Amino acid sequence: MDKVIKFNDVSFGYEDKVILDNINLNINKGDYIGIIGQNGVGKSTLLKLMINKLKPVKGSIDLLNKNINNFDEWNKIGYVDQKSNSFSSSFPITVEEVVSLSLVSKVGLFKRVSKKYKKEVDEVLKLVGMYEYKDRLIGSLSGGQQQKVFIARELVKSPEILFLDEPTVGIDVNGQKEFYKILKELNEKLNLTIIIVSHDLFIVKEEVKKLALIKNKKIELIENSKKDIDESIMLNLFSS
Repeated sequence: MDKVIKFNDVSFGYEDKVILDNINLNINKGDYIGIIGQNGVGKSTLLKLMINKLKPVKGSIDLLNKNINNFDEWNKIGYVDQKSNSFSSSFPITVEEVVSLSLVSKVGLFKRVSKKYKKEVDEVLKLVGMYEYKDRLIGSLSGGQQQKVFIARELVKSPEILFLDEPTVGIDVNGQKEFYKILKELNEKLNLTIIIVSHDLFIVKEEVKKLALIKNKKIELIENSKKDIDESIMLNLFSS
């Protein structure tokens, strides 16, 4: 299988505090992985290392077969975090315009989006079920609807990997169900590699193909294809 992310003896920490120690990890194309663990173990840290927002103190990281320090194809990377859905209701930008912002690298700054690219925007909005809202102000939408729009904003770049950091914080249960349904379809239909950080273990374990459990500064990658990880097993994994 094609490896899209590879950690080679990676360690990370702050001053005298080690967060992740000597990590080796392979993520393949088409994987759908949930990063889980207790609060403060380094879930978001791991994700930020994967997108070069943090640098390891030891070891190396390969992203799409390039050393991450030399990686320059960021249009192939999508990223949505929990702070995305924070637009004011009066913010003067529409759903269509938000998604179109990702096309700047294709059409150029201050240039009008052509019919071809408008069609691409329409297609990704349909994919996430937000096409009928394209003329609405982004700030008028619910948190769950906004997060769908931000996924569309990343999808219009045709990424190979989609990273999500606690994307359902502040979203109600029904909104979360719709959100995860979209992710599943993107993974299955487009073979999109998805990596999600979540604090809600018992929801995310029902959705992903694999779980990356962070415990004692190490990572255990657990196959979840048969959905055979019950609560008692997971609680045992979380014990010290």
